[in-house]
Amino acid sequence: MKPPAPAYVGFGMLTSVAIMVVNQLPEHNTGALVKEVNEFIFDDAAIIACLLRQWDVPTAMIGTAVGDDLRGHNLAQQLEEWGVQGRVRFSREFKTPLEVDVSDETGARTYFWQRAPEVLNTLDTADLSCLEGARLLYVDWYDGDHIVRAMDHAIQSGLPVFLNLEHGHADGDLLKRYAGRAVFCQAVTDAAQRGEESPTDVAAKLIRAGVKTALITMAEEGCLAVQGDQVIRVAAPVVRAVDGCGAGATFSAGFIYGYLHEWNLEQSLRFATAAASLKVTRAGLQMFPLEEIQSLSSKLEANTQSFKVDR
Repeated sequence: MKPPAPAYVGFGMLTSVAIMVVNQLPEHNTGALVKEVNEFIFDDAAIIACLLRQWDVPTAMIGTAVGDDLRGHNLAQQLEEWGVQGRVRFSREFKTPLEVDVSDETGARTYFWQRAPEVLNTLDTADLSCLEGARLLYVDWYDGDHIVRAMDHAIQSGLPVFLNLEHGHADGDLLKRYAGRAVFCQAVTDAAQRGEESPTDVAAKLIRAGVKTALITMAEEGCLAVQGDQVIRVAAPVVRAVDGCGAGATFSAGFIYGYLHEWNLEQSLRFATAAASLKVTRAGLQMFPLEEIQSLSSKLEANTQSFKVDR
């Protein structure tokens, strides 16, 4: 039986990841005992595709080519097992990249990643046909101008674009080039991601750039969103963080899940915040059941105010 058309399509880097959990990072030239290791598929576009599949959303991934090696074929098999649609391409010109993330007891993560230009360049020849019939395209700013072709194709097809801009909003050129093509844009303000502006200022900047819904994540302080003349802030619950790896992608997946189910902005924000908060309480990217996320989301504090952007 032919699978349903994907509602979500992710576009970006495909890489394997090993997530290691330690009590604390060791001093230079020493070691640390690893408590737990989890392997998964990165980057964020692929994480979201796999998370949404755990909530029975049909998804697809348009990714970079991977190496014609054991790691690359294992990655392709994992995507197939998750039910993520899309053809994985293999190349003998390079090896499949690997990312290593180390999460410590504070919930912070230190990562080591490979992003060779010859790998990213394969995005320029990726087949975009699975965007036909989809309902949303997701892209990451750190894949550079390779994302523009996919964004423009989505726009021409009437497909909304979700852009993960993180701290890229600090660069005016990136803001103009990428955010102006997005309907939804997720950014950060926490110090660990080098953000220094207030969340409302960042949101206003995104709206002025052409974004319709600005989503600002603030780690343990929750999130803020601006849509039209409305600003909503949702507080994060107090949890014991074990592994912060993938928290931002989980927030994106939660919000996208709400959007695809036509929830209002507050419902989507509550669900996204609850999903991301639960995610950090355990290592890896196995997602919590919908019922548990929805139960927590209903208990979160949220407030709504009017908002005016000075253009």
